[in-house]
Amino acid sequence: MKQSKVCKRVRIGAAVAAVLLLGIEILIGQFADGWVRAYLGDVLVVPLVYAVIRVITPCRPRFGVILPSAVLIFAFAVEFLQLIGIADILGVTNPFLRTIIGTSFAVGDLLCYAAGAVPLYVIEGLLRRAET
Repeated sequence: MKQSKVCKRVRIGAAVAAVLLLGIEILIGQFADGWVRAYLGDVLVVPLVYAVIRVITPCRPRFGVILPSAVLIFAFAVEFLQLIGIADILGVTNPFLRTIIGTSFAVGDLLCYAAGAVPLYVIEGLLRRAET
């Protein structure tokens, strides 16, 4: 399959995934509690960020480990910024923005982000094979 055909399919698939994941994240944020809110939302945020990036740049970076790793590193960085209280340092008072940025560090969140990245490595491997 030609790369342009793969890229077009990736963009469409990523757009669908991004919309679905965003909808699920909103529902979790509004209505869920317990383990769903504490863990599932964190697992799904990494694939959501990945999908948005793949909509914008469906074939860059090349398929492989770069994009999932970059998204995972970003998620880890945000979590570690929560450790130093970045929302308070920046003076963020809006409750929605505080939820997006996060206000408390948790090691469990790092594990959830890693769990969310695992399927992305599989997807990237499959896309790499499809582009050749």
